[in-house]
Amino acid sequence: MVAILVTGATGYIGSRLLQRLEDDGHAVRCLARHPDGVRTTNARTEVVRGDCLEPDSLGPALSGIEVAYYLVHSMATGAAFAELDRRAAANFGAAAAHAGVRRIVYLGGLVNDDVALSEHLKSRSETGEVLRSSGVPVIEFRSSIIVGAGSLSFEIIRGLVERLPVMICPRWVSTPAQPIAVDDVIAYLTAARGLRRDGDAIFEIGGPRVMSYGDMMREYARQRGLRRYLLPVPVLTPRLSGLWLRLVTPAQALVGRALIDGLRNSTIVRSSAARTEFAIEPMPLDMAFARAIAASAAQHLRRDSRTLIVDVSPAAAFAPIRSIGGHAGWYFANPVWQLRGWLDRLFGGVGMSRGRRDSDDCCIGDTIDGWSVEAYEPYRRLRLSADLKLPGRGWLEFEVRPRDDGRASEIRQTATFDPRGLLGRLYWLATVPVHALLFRGLLRNIGRRAVTWHSSLTPPTGRTPRGHS
Repeated sequence: MVAILVTGATGYIGSRLLQRLEDDGHAVRCLARHPDGVRTTNARTEVVRGDCLEPDSLGPALSGIEVAYYLVHSMATGAAFAELDRRAAANFGAAAAHAGVRRIVYLGGLVNDDVALSEHLKSRSETGEVLRSSGVPVIEFRSSIIVGAGSLSFEIIRGLVERLPVMICPRWVSTPAQPIAVDDVIAYLTAARGLRRDGDAIFEIGGPRVMSYGDMMREYARQRGLRRYLLPVPVLTPRLSGLWLRLVTPAQALVGRALIDGLRNSTIVRSSAARTEFAIEPMPLDMAFARAIAASAAQHLRRDSRTLIVDVSPAAAFAPIRSIGGHAGWYFANPVWQLRGWLDRLFGGVGMSRGRRDSDDCCIGDTIDGWSVEAYEPYRRLRLSADLKLPGRGWLEFEVRPRDDGRASEIRQTATFDPRGLLGRLYWLATVPVHALLFRGLLRNIGRRAVTWHSSLTPPTGRTPRGHS
């Protein structure tokens, strides 16, 4: 029987909560305006179409539900988002009461009711009040800035720090906050399902450290190895800040402006109730940023991937790959590789002349010219990590997969780059034409050498590589 409903399952928090509930073995039902956008890994998960602004669509979704997670908002709709949020919450609360739902769990914003709130934070607080007025017990979590790859706040930080060596910062950059890791938010939401208490409850949640937005920018820059300068000025209004963010970050302009408007209010935990009620120890913010940066980097990597099919066995296809570099060279445009090594040494790097330990084999940790062996599986995979001076991190990977029951092989070659800062992005864009020529020729000649190696062991067949992409 499905007893848990998740609304907003296509959103940032909702999708992660759904994954956690599925991983824990729970049967879940999701309410979504666009069911095709819900990513589920459990066959027992139900996805039903519904909209909190359409009361008639809520009954079937809430039927038989004990705990309902309310994780929807309307900030992206424009200036009228607060009114839409109130209507949606009223519709949902009434339908939940009619269906006999035992508990609603809601994630709002951390507010101080003693000061004038921004429209965004005021709306978050009002949504909780409207849900409670339904008569269904509500567990409301009020969080500060959420740190995690993909969260709007984190993506604003990432976009600004990666793109701008010097940042002109309005006063909201100095507003105190108590950011919390997204994993801790999901832990609180999950634990609320089994909380043994009756009636409504409000829990303020945050990380172990008070930081400003500027502090978070500096922490991001520190972990990415970027030198950034923040110049505080008092002239950028929230509206201008939102337009500015649209130019330099991937954040949606409407949501970004509403979020920035909320940054004029401090968001600091004043109640210890969450620490008392839940056995959750929020992770340190440097760890939260490290996780978010790693996950975000994986999402924003630059790749040049191409494949080639050769009519040889995987062993033959892998032979030139395991012997690459050193005295064998790089099979195509060796002067270009040598020039790159010379430039690297000019700037204090290791260059491309370190050679290799064994001309016909390697293991993890070996050096091959300007690279280090990061992964090695004989006849299947070789991944090299660049030791050259780069505005970021680079990898070159080769994978061999059997085709036609081992009579042929597919060779996949992937160059990956994690750009660091604006210089990293410019470097990638500037080198794309050179890399396209270099890597296309490299893969083509690996295929030719594989055929030659195969032919030296078997009678000639006249077969050549079939093609590449």
